[in-house]
Amino acid sequence: MTKLNDIRDNPGARYKAKRVGRGIGSGKGKTSGSGVKGQSSRTGVAINGFEGGQMPIYRRLPKRGFNNIFAKEYAVVNLGRLQTAIDKGRLDASQPIGSAELVAAGLVGALLDGVRLLGQGELKAKVAITVSGASKAAVAAVEKAGGSVSIA
Repeated sequence: MTKLNDIRDNPGARYKAKRVGRGIGSGKGKTSGSGVKGQSSRTGVAINGFEGGQMPIYRRLPKRGFNNIFAKEYAVVNLGRLQTAIDKGRLDASQPIGSAELVAAGLVGALLDGVRLLGQGELKAKVAITVSGASKAAVAAVEKAGGSVSIA
């Protein structure tokens, strides 16, 4: 049985850092491997994207596109995965299905801004499902199976 005071790291688990600036005999003395003079030999000065006064590449290249910071990101559930969960008994098709049930069944990891139902795969079970969004194909497939989709 191992005692608390006997616990050690595996050999080589922790790398012992090279001590720099400790004399010429160490191989990393004087300039400590930083070369001679200039910005990169000084501490605390490393300007990302700086190209020595030349116009940096991120400013030379044209900018394209737009990143909408208000865009909603939905967790996606396809009909095929929904049917698989019902077949395996992780979801009860006779009960109303909401986002909490989808998380409990493991179909959705994090809810993000809600759950969006997409129409890939086939749904045979009659389900009443409440989601944040659904594609037209998904709504049509659920209604064809005799179920209903409500958007909340």
